[in-house]
Amino acid sequence: MSATPIPRTLSMSYFADLDVSVINQLPPGRSPVVTRLIDDSRRDEIVARIREACLAGRQAYWVCPLIEESEALQLKTAVETCETLSQTFPDLRIALIHGRLDSEEKSAIMAQFSQGAVQLLVATTVIEVGVDVPNASLMVIEHAERMGLSQLHQLRGRIGRGSAAGVCVLMYQQPLSEVARKRLQIILNMAMASKSRVRICCCAGLENFLGTRQSGVPLLRFADLEEDADLLEMARNVAEDMLRDYPLAAQRHMQRWLGRKEDYLRA
Repeated sequence: MSATPIPRTLSMSYFADLDVSVINQLPPGRSPVVTRLIDDSRRDEIVARIREACLAGRQAYWVCPLIEESEALQLKTAVETCETLSQTFPDLRIALIHGRLDSEEKSAIMAQFSQGAVQLLVATTVIEVGVDVPNASLMVIEHAERMGLSQLHQLRGRIGRGSAAGVCVLMYQQPLSEVARKRLQIILNMAMASKSRVRICCCAGLENFLGTRQSGVPLLRFADLEEDADLLEMARNVAEDMLRDYPLAAQRHMQRWLGRKEDYLRA
C-alpha cells in the first residue's frame, strides 16, 4: 500500500494487477493548501512573507533542488540559501537539513523543528516523505520548474497538516520551457484532495519500465493513458478472461507483442 504518487507505482496501476483506492477528501483536521506560482524576480516579496509568518508563530519550509553548487547547473542551493536567509533574518531560528547528514543529525533537526525550536527549515527534497509538523503552514519551493509533478505534490503535502491553512509558493526562473510551463500549470490547478487527478497527471511522464530512464513520454504507439482509461479497464478484464479460459491464446498474444522479452515478466 502506498499513499505516495511515485511515478512507477502510478504507472503500474494502469498496467498491472493492482487495487487502487481513490481518496477524494482531506483527512479530518486538515486545511486546504493554496498554491501560488511566482517568478523568481519577486523573491523579496516572498522573503518578507516568510518573516511575517514566522514572527506570527507559524513555521515554514524553504526547499532547494541542490545541496551545494554545481558546475553544470546554475541553481539556488540549500547551503547558499540557508546562509543568505540567516543573514536576512537574524531574529529567526533557521536550520538546514539535507540527505548528506547522518540519520542522527537529521532526526535531531526535525525534532527541533517539530518542537518549534526552529522556525524556518531550509531543506532539499529529503523532506518530501514522512514529515508531519502541523504548525508548518508555509512552503517555498525554489526552481519548481525543474521538479516533477509527483515530487511537487509530495512536497506540498508537508503543509496544511494542522488547523491553519497552508500556502505553497512555487518559485520559478525564466525562461520556462513549454513542458515546464505545462507542468506548473497542472500542479497549480490540481486540488490537494484530487488523488485520481494526481494519478493521471503524474503518469504524463512515465519512465521506462524495463530500463533506467526515470521520466519522459510513455513508449506507446497508439494509446493515450488519460483518454483511453476506459479501454485500459476493459483490456485488463479481457486479459484475466484469456489467462483463465484461453491460456494458449494468451501465450501466443504475449509472444506476438513481446517477442523474446518474456523473461522481463518475471522481474
